[in-house]
Amino acid sequence: MIDQGAAAGLVALVARGDMVHVVAAGARELAAQAPMRRDTLFRIASMTKPVVAAAAMILVEAGALRLDDPVDRWLPELADRRVLRRLDGPLDDTVPAQRPITLRDLMTFRLGLGIIMAPSASYPIQRAIADAGLLPSPIPPAMTPDELVARYGALPLMHQPGERWMYNVGSEILGVLVERVAARPLADFLEARIFTPLGMADTFYVVPPDKRDRLARVYQPGDDGRFVPWTGAPETPVHPGGSTGLVSTVDDYLAFARMLLGGGGRVLKPESVALMTQDHLTPEQKAASPFVPGFWDGRGWGFGLGVTTDPEAALPRGYGWDGGLGTSWRNDPEHGLTGILLTQRPMTSPHMPELATAFWRLAYEAIV
Repeated sequence: MIDQGAAAGLVALVARGDMVHVVAAGARELAAQAPMRRDTLFRIASMTKPVVAAAAMILVEAGALRLDDPVDRWLPELADRRVLRRLDGPLDDTVPAQRPITLRDLMTFRLGLGIIMAPSASYPIQRAIADAGLLPSPIPPAMTPDELVARYGALPLMHQPGERWMYNVGSEILGVLVERVAARPLADFLEARIFTPLGMADTFYVVPPDKRDRLARVYQPGDDGRFVPWTGAPETPVHPGGSTGLVSTVDDYLAFARMLLGGGGRVLKPESVALMTQDHLTPEQKAASPFVPGFWDGRGWGFGLGVTTDPEAALPRGYGWDGGLGTSWRNDPEHGLTGILLTQRPMTSPHMPELATAFWRLAYEAIV
């Protein structure tokens, strides 16, 4: 598939118990003909979301946050919200929010803000989001955490808190909340409470100079079908993102995945892992939350990650999430399986790319 142009390169891992199988293929940089290696660094985009959700659960366990308390104390910009009367209506046609936004709303993407799956200028609220510099991207918004929350606070909610699921914004704001409650930069908190305990020495927002030669170059198909460099990633983000931005390796992310699969280890309690990895959405919320056709068939949403609710309806099984720059991860507790696929080709659809679909099919053919 690499020879046919599915990606410039990949690192793929399947782990079950003490068995770990890794394949590295293709190139991490085409111009230099640099081969892909097991320790190649990848921009994992939305695979950042589960990591930041785990950080929030650390604060819940410490008693610094409660899942169902309003976040107004820490995020006053989001207090006393107004809600659009109609999604396609003018920005000043609003009603009061029926209740405050809670931490659970942020974690389950039910705060009332998120991506609208329609052309980006269809509704006034979409144009306002674009004007505020808040369009979704696999790279964190180019603004400080305070600016990020202030700009969201200046917008009306699209739906009442708790009413329906909307992708992405919950994690963006969650990163700021973790930073404010922990009273330290998000990157520092993740390093101290997750990366260091798990031995994740190759996971960070900013790649150190002595490791930049291991970073996979991101490529997208050009007009002639050949890969050209993707120029959307700055060397140094303005701030670490709660929804995206981390760089990692297949072995580092395996350490995080195994922590969850093993019930939390030294990072979380088993009860926290159980909360993160169960479906929190009602059938009514799924019915009111179109993302892409068939998205909710056999699926649900936990805290910052997707959950397979019907193992006969979809692969991969278990829980996990994908990244918009071509990465995919799942834990399958039933089979004790972890799968991680890292590529450097941006996704062009919310649907899983053919290469990832083939990876998961092959992984399950070996055990099911």
